[in-house]
Amino acid sequence: MAFFIFNQLKYIVMYIINRTYILLIALIASCAISCKEAGDFSSTSAIASAHPLASKAGLSMYESGGNAADAAVAAAFTLSVVEPSMSGIGGRLQAIVYDPIEGISGIDASTQVPQNYDNNSKDREGYKTIGIPGVVAGLIKIHEEHGVLPLSKVMAPAISYARNGFKLLPGEAFRQKAAQTSITNYKGTRKHFLKSDGSNYQANELLVQPELAVVLERISQEGRDGFYKGPVADSIVADFKRNNGYLTKEDLENYEAKTAEIVKGEYKNHNIYSLYLPSYGAITVNMLQILDHFDLEQEDPLTDIRITRHAISKAYSKRRAQKDSLEALLSKELAKSQAEEIINDLTTVSVRLNTDPISWYSPQGHTSHLTAADKNGRIISLTQTIGPNMGSKVATESLGFLYAVTMGGYLGDYKPGDRANSHISPTLVLSENKPVIALGAAGGSRIVTAIVQTIKNHLDLKLPMNKAVERARIYPDGDTLLLEAHPGLNVDSGILAQLDSLGIPFKLQKQPGYHGRINAISYDEQVGKWIGSSDPDWEGTVEILEH
Repeated sequence: MAFFIFNQLKYIVMYIINRTYILLIALIASCAISCKEAGDFSSTSAIASAHPLASKAGLSMYESGGNAADAAVAAAFTLSVVEPSMSGIGGRLQAIVYDPIEGISGIDASTQVPQNYDNNSKDREGYKTIGIPGVVAGLIKIHEEHGVLPLSKVMAPAISYARNGFKLLPGEAFRQKAAQTSITNYKGTRKHFLKSDGSNYQANELLVQPELAVVLERISQEGRDGFYKGPVADSIVADFKRNNGYLTKEDLENYEAKTAEIVKGEYKNHNIYSLYLPSYGAITVNMLQILDHFDLEQEDPLTDIRITRHAISKAYSKRRAQKDSLEALLSKELAKSQAEEIINDLTTVSVRLNTDPISWYSPQGHTSHLTAADKNGRIISLTQTIGPNMGSKVATESLGFLYAVTMGGYLGDYKPGDRANSHISPTLVLSENKPVIALGAAGGSRIVTAIVQTIKNHLDLKLPMNKAVERARIYPDGDTLLLEAHPGLNVDSGILAQLDSLGIPFKLQKQPGYHGRINAISYDEQVGKWIGSSDPDWEGTVEILEH
C-alpha cells in the first residue's frame, strides 16, 4: 500500500514539474514575442544618404550602439563636410521623425530672415542673400530629443574628415568647378575651395578643411551654443559687418529650431505624413491624393505619364495657397475635383507666371537628403540644403563653411522674421499604423515630384522599392513635358511617337539627377528587415547593419 501511494505521489510530482516546465517555456516564448514587439522592430538598422562617407558615418553609430537619430545626425554633419556644394552648417534643415512610443514629430530648422533686412535686396548671391543658419540648431535638437550617444561621438566622423581631408567625388568636383567664377569674388570662399593658383580641386584630390574642423569641434563640445554664441558667432557677425550683410549677434542668439507641424493624407490605403511650411509636404499630400483616384497599374505607360503630368500641375498650382488654405488643400474633396478635371481634360497645361519665385523653375538640382531607420523602428527622414549650387557662394575666411541663400527673391519675397519656404518634403508612409516607407529627395523643384512618383511606383505600380526609385520620372515645365532619359535610362521610342502624335511638346532630359535624387528606406515585413534604396543618378549609398 505504501509503495502504491509513493508511486502515485511520484507521478503527481512529475506531472506538476512537467506542467511547470511547459508553462515556463510558454512564458519565456510569450515574453520573447512581447519583447520583440515592444523592442526590436527589425533585424536590421539602415541608412541611405547622398555620399558614401556619410552613410558609413551613420553605420558606425549603429555599430557603437546608437539609434537612427545618432546615425542621421552623424551623417548630416558629415555631409556638411564632404558635400559642401549641396548642404552645410550654414544652411537650413527639415526633418520628420517616427518614434515607436512618441509617434510622429517634425523639426523646422529653416533659415530665417534677419531682423534688420530691408527687403530691397535682389542679389542672387553674396552677403545680402544670407539668413540665419538653422542646420546646427536642427541637428542638435534631433540629437538631444532622440539620440543616445554622446554628441562628441556622433560628430567625430565629420570632424575627422574636415581635419584630415577626404577625396572629392566627381560630382562634387564638377559642381565646385561650375561655381568657380562666383567663388573668386569672395575672399573666404577662394581660400577654402580654390587652390593657391586659383584652380579648382579635381575629383579624387584631397580636400582638407582645418578651420571647419575647429568649428565642428566647438559644436561637439558646447552643442548649440558652440555655433550661435561665442567665438564662432563673433566671427560670423564681424565678417557680415565688414561686408554689409544683415546677420547680427542677436539674430544668432535668438534663433531656435522649432517643432514642425505635421500634415497627413491618404494614398492607396496608406497614411502619408509630411511637414507643413516651410516644407512643401501639403503639396506632396495633395498630389498623391489626386493620383489616388486612378489605378495606374491597369493603365498603359502613356496614360500613366499623362495623368501623372496633370496631377503634378494641379498640385503645383496650389503652392501659393498653402499658407491660407491648408485644410482645403489637404481635403479629399479637392483632390477628387482635381482628378475629375484631369479625367475630363488631359490637354490643359500649367503656365509659368512672371511672379513665381526663381526656385520654382530653376534647373539647378541642389540639396541633400538622408533617411535612417533602426532596429527598434525609430526613423529619421532629413533634408538639408544651402540653396542653389554652393548657396550664397560666401564662406567666412576663419570658419570655412558656405551660407545658404535665403533672401533676394530666389525662394520668394520675405520680411524680417520669416522662415524660408522650399520644396523640401521629408515623408513617411504608414500601413495600419506601422511605418513601411521613409523617404525624401534632393533636386530643387523636382523634390516633391520625385517623392510622389517613387511612392506611386511602389504602391500603385507594385514595383520593388529599388525599381521604384530607378524608374524614369517626368516633370512638367510650363507646356513642355520633361522626360528623364540618359545612359542606362531611356524612354521607349513608341511613347515618344505617341506624345508627338498628340501634339504634346516634350524634351528628353539627359542630365543625370535632374529629376531629383531619392534616398529611401522601406520595410520588408516578410523578412522583418529595413531595405535601403539610393538613387542611381547620384553618388549616394546604403549601409545596413544586421542584428
